[in-house]
Amino acid sequence: MIDSHTHLHACKPPDDELVAAARQVGITKIVTVGTDARTRREALKAAESFPEVYAALGHHPNEAAGVGDEDLADVAELAKHERCVAIGETGLDYFRDYAPREDQERAFAGQIELARAAGKPLVIHTRAAEDDTIRMLKEHAGGLQVILHCFSMADRWEECAAEGWWFSFAGNVTYPKSMDLAFAAAKVPAERLLVETDAPYLTPQDVRKERNQPAFVELTARFVAQARGVSYEELDEQVTANAAGLFGW
Repeated sequence: MIDSHTHLHACKPPDDELVAAARQVGITKIVTVGTDARTRREALKAAESFPEVYAALGHHPNEAAGVGDEDLADVAELAKHERCVAIGETGLDYFRDYAPREDQERAFAGQIELARAAGKPLVIHTRAAEDDTIRMLKEHAGGLQVILHCFSMADRWEECAAEGWWFSFAGNVTYPKSMDLAFAAAKVPAERLLVETDAPYLTPQDVRKERNQPAFVELTARFVAQARGVSYEELDEQVTANAAGLFGW
């Protein structure tokens, strides 16, 4: 099994403990995400330190206030690293609204082009901004491998599937109130399915009182397997193959 999206820098235990715990439950690959100048470098450091860990590097919409060419140039330069497998997370967040929307859109559009230039997948964050996120992706991201991280647009999964985008489900799919997400997890194309933790956030229901960590992706994967009516082993094989093809590791 793999964890397609986590934030090792934000998790409290040291990275070596997090990776060891994941290894114990059969997690073979972890993508840790850098979202600003500091955490991009921390993600690369982790990727250089552990054979299981790779990096996705981007500029988060919540960090987009005043974003300039130098920020995008920094992402582009770091993304040349052999352990960087994706650009992002990027996108739009109207729920937090920490950055002006025009700045968020500028950062988003810039990173779409960085992903195209680098030939790497694009990791999307969207919250309370579904219409604009989908519009921008349709207008600008044609031909890219688009990963809908922490997939939340349950009522639009068919529209997203028609675009050939990837669906990465996090621990919130396991919550009792997330029946719409569970339905989407049961229906999305198997060849576009990923699972993630988004640790230290969105801890799966069975261990919800704890801070999330990459090892807990197993619990989310077991839930998704049950929703899809397949064995954990079958889902593991599918998701692991999906991630290998997508990220090229």
